[in-house]
Amino acid sequence: MAATRVITAAAAATQTTSCFLAKRTFLLPAKKSCGGFGGLCFNKRALVLKSKRPFSCSAIYNPQVKVKEEGQPESLDYRVFFLDGSGKKVSPWHDIPLTLGDGVFNFIVEIPKESKAKMEVATDEDFTPIKQDTKKGKLRYYPYNINWNYGLLPQTWEDPSQANSEVEGAFGDNDPVDVVEIGETQRKIGEVLKIKPLAALAMIDEGELDWKIVAISLDDPKAHLVNDVDDVEKHFPGTLTAIRDWFRDYKIPDGKPANRFGLGDKPANKDYALKIIHETNESWAKLVKRSVDAGDLSLF
Repeated sequence: MAATRVITAAAAATQTTSCFLAKRTFLLPAKKSCGGFGGLCFNKRALVLKSKRPFSCSAIYNPQVKVKEEGQPESLDYRVFFLDGSGKKVSPWHDIPLTLGDGVFNFIVEIPKESKAKMEVATDEDFTPIKQDTKKGKLRYYPYNINWNYGLLPQTWEDPSQANSEVEGAFGDNDPVDVVEIGETQRKIGEVLKIKPLAALAMIDEGELDWKIVAISLDDPKAHLVNDVDDVEKHFPGTLTAIRDWFRDYKIPDGKPANRFGLGDKPANKDYALKIIHETNESWAKLVKRSVDAGDLSLF
């Protein structure tokens, strides 16, 4: 039997202007809207597509998101769907807003800390539910527990057609941007947290660029102490090195080579992390506007 639990997604007191694919046909007024993040502006009417799911420049505002589990955990058919207040399925990747303003972002938990089932948003399935990754028909697990909450930034995309000249010319991995949340609390699959970015690691996985944004949930007791990469070293000593080493080495027990890291094998600061978030949000906007080929990716 499917279980349903309610998770309130983080929301700002003011309207967010992150973008998503609307689930119904309508035409927005011709009005320029500028987000608090990066001064990102869009002409709303210009972005509406002539399709059953037109492009809109506002995401779910102050959503009461319900998480519905279908199937049994650690099975091939297990899915975690997201429902809006009316009970309709929505996409955690496309419909949850990215930015809440003032340097605060939404983060969706895929893998709780101290667990090892490799959960991820199914980017090629309708409504992009969270599922357990598979390889050759078998469920995937990390060889050991991950020590931090892990998940994605909604409304971001690492474009596989774009080479990053600052990171060895590596191309994006075709996924949303990953977040490593360093707070003390073990979260739940599908939980939506307000986080602030602190640093970025440029992981190169089999030639693909796979950014790891290091962040902390605003409700963590130490959140007020950390605002940039140096603060992490001060108040969470050894954590950045541990994160890098964990992601570098986790494939070795399966006989694969270690992953590598760009940017001198060091974490970049908060400003650089914000730059990455901004760039990948722009890439996502191009994706959902169909300005680039989506391939097998689901856009709703």
